[in-house]
Amino acid sequence: MASMRDIRQRIRVVRNIQKITSAMQMVAAARLKRAQNRVGAARPYAEKMAEVMRHLAGAASGIEHPLLEVREPRRMAVVVITADRGLCGSYNTNIVRTAMELLSEHKDLESVVLPVGRKGPSAFRQRGCTLGATFELPSRDVALADAQAITREVRRLFGSGEIDIAYLVYTRFISALRLQPTVQQLLPLQPPQAAESRLQGVEEYLFEPVPERFLASLLPRYLDVQVYQALVESVASEHGARMTAMRSATDNAAEMIDRLTLSLNRARQAAITREIAEIVGGADALKG
Repeated sequence: MASMRDIRQRIRVVRNIQKITSAMQMVAAARLKRAQNRVGAARPYAEKMAEVMRHLAGAASGIEHPLLEVREPRRMAVVVITADRGLCGSYNTNIVRTAMELLSEHKDLESVVLPVGRKGPSAFRQRGCTLGATFELPSRDVALADAQAITREVRRLFGSGEIDIAYLVYTRFISALRLQPTVQQLLPLQPPQAAESRLQGVEEYLFEPVPERFLASLLPRYLDVQVYQALVESVASEHGARMTAMRSATDNAAEMIDRLTLSLNRARQAAITREIAEIVGGADALKG
């Protein structure tokens, strides 16, 4: 059985760890609130723009544009948004597993991974994946310029013919306790499904200026918005996962302190009982 000195030392260590995890939980909760506000502000615009672009792509199906070109897939790029730091539970594990499942489904294609966040490159390098350009993920304020740097590289690869299809893997933020790894095709832009078109009807668009110039200016902006939305969602998901993990760690530390305190009390009680027995034994020896 551990001595009382050892148990007190362990209690002090666990209490220090509990203070750290509690502070990290509060910091993550504050950052999560700001990230949630950004998600709520960006999500309606991104979803509406995606809907408009799907309808425009369907209505302008006869228009040729490099970003709308559907080719026989031989080479694939996967943009994976991971966390920038650790201590966020299974967040990184889940998103890397989703990306690896996507790569396994398309194992007949040549693939390149474009990781976003510091945790991505090492994780995919250990799994033998081919890495392309890497990008940093701002953990506080995500700017549109961060998304534009990613989409610029994806458009370059697609336009030069180095890839034929591009996917985006990120974590969609639903709540702090519910995070959904999501796979989304970036390029080429897909028109709406036939069933969806029949339900919603076919809309006719008149383009001014000409459709080629209109889509040429709108498509890059659409990609920027989609990637920006994914970055915002991923940052909120990272903070939510870290807050949940630190809360769990703080609760576990409290339970460990309770168990160690109980062990300390038992050790103290055993020491007192032993001392009393020694005193009584000594008194009996003196009487004898």
